This record gives sequence, structure tokens and C-alpha cells, in this order.
Amino acid sequence: MSYTGKAVRLERIMNRETKRTVIVPMDHGMSVGPIPGLVDMGETVDLVAEGGANAVLGHIGLPLFGHRRHGKDIGLILHLSGSTSISPDPNNKVLMTPVEDAIKMGADAVSVHINIGADTDCEMLRKLGMTASKCREWGMPLLAMMYPRGKKINSEHSAEYVKIAARAAAEIGADIVKTNYTGDVDSFREVTRGCPVPVVVAGGPRMSTTRQLLEMIHDSVEGGGSGVAIGRNVFQARNPTEMVKAIVKIVHEGCEVDEVLKEFRL
Repeated sequence: MSYTGKAVRLERIMNRETKRTVIVPMDHGMSVGPIPGLVDMGETVDLVAEGGANAVLGHIGLPLFGHRRHGKDIGLILHLSGSTSISPDPNNKVLMTPVEDAIKMGADAVSVHINIGADTDCEMLRKLGMTASKCREWGMPLLAMMYPRGKKINSEHSAEYVKIAARAAAEIGADIVKTNYTGDVDSFREVTRGCPVPVVVAGGPRMSTTRQLLEMIHDSVEGGGSGVAIGRNVFQARNPTEMVKAIVKIVHEGCEVDEVLKEFRL
């Protein structure tokens, strides 16, 4: 029965035709405070929903203070873990919200952040496993944010590490994996082929050009990716609604970057 619940909820955050998704994370307020684009969360949700995003992702403050009660419908992924940039160890993500609270808040999925290779990755992995177990019990989809970060990691974007991080999440029971793009189609295909659940790419810090962002998205899909989970490059864009529309064209409609850049003034 729980897997029926997962299937129903997954259709609220993934396009049922393309089996891909455009997620806009808005969980940055926990780690770095009220950065531009997230001062008024409700307004930002409106903008990205209008653009056709499948879901927004944030801490429990997002539905508490950013819920709109109007506008286009959009999926909600509630983020359960976090740390602040001024924590003694910002790489140590601790669980703050139980799965049951996400259910009570009407979430369509939950997410947990794990830094593979960090000093506390064993504890984070244990908590991911506990969360995955709860999600199976309640029929709640689980997105795992998996980033290679630590003393043994010489590049967070190396396929050598990213494919381990992605596979680890699937082995533990995640339904979707969010991780770094590895820089080219072939190396990213190593990641997606070795991960039996959908892989979406993170946007990371603001990119220097829109073309650079759209080419990364296009190439990640070419490499077997199932969409994107991009925050700052969307909600800090000059026109977040148009940026989401452009991303949707690539992820869900298979458009080329040049075609999209001609259609949208970004």
C-alpha cells in the first residue's frame, strides 16, 4: 500500500509523460539567511509556479510562510535536514523535521541532504536510512541530495565520486537523487547508468551566463538525467518565471539551447 502512496505523490512532483522534473529548491534561508530571491518566499513560489516548475523544495518555513492559497498549483518537497553556514561543521547536516510532520504539512515528498566523504557521513547515512524506512512506511517519496564533500574528495564534480554518492542513495532507498553534474555527457552517463532511480542535477552557485546554465541542463538530460533541482540560478534570475519556462522547454520538451535562447529574453 505504501508504494501506491509513493506513486501517487511522485506524479505531483514529476511530469507523468516525460518522467522528468523541474524543482526549484528554496532551502537556502537555513544555511545562508534571507538572500535575494528568498526574502519573500510566497512571491518567489508564485513566480516559479507561473513558469511551470513541477515543485518547490524548502524547510517547514516554506509552507508556513510561503504558502499562497492562490495561483498555479505546484508540488511541495519538504526538506528535513540542514545546518547553517556558521555552524562548527557546516558539512554535518542534522535531521530537524520528522517525516510525520511533512505528512501533516501536506508535502508531496521529503528530502535529506548527505555529504559523502564528510567527517560525519556515517551518521548522515544512518539518518538517511532511517528516513527512507519511515518514507516506505508512510508512502512518502524521498529525494536524497548527495554531494561528495570531504578530505578524500579532490573534485565535487568528478564522476568517480558522484556515481558513488548517487548509487549509495538508491541503495539506501531514495526515490530521486539530486547531485552534481560531472561536466560532460559521457561522464554523467556513468552516474545515471549506475543509479536505478531518477537523477536530477543541482544548479550550484550563480553561473556566469544563461547559456552556460542551459547547456548544463541540456547535456545532463542527454546523459540520462531526469531533470533539475536549481535554486539560485532561477530565483535570483532577472526574470525567474521566464527562466523556468526556458528550463521546462529543455527538460520536458527536448528543445535545443539556441532555440530556447531565441524564444526567451534571459
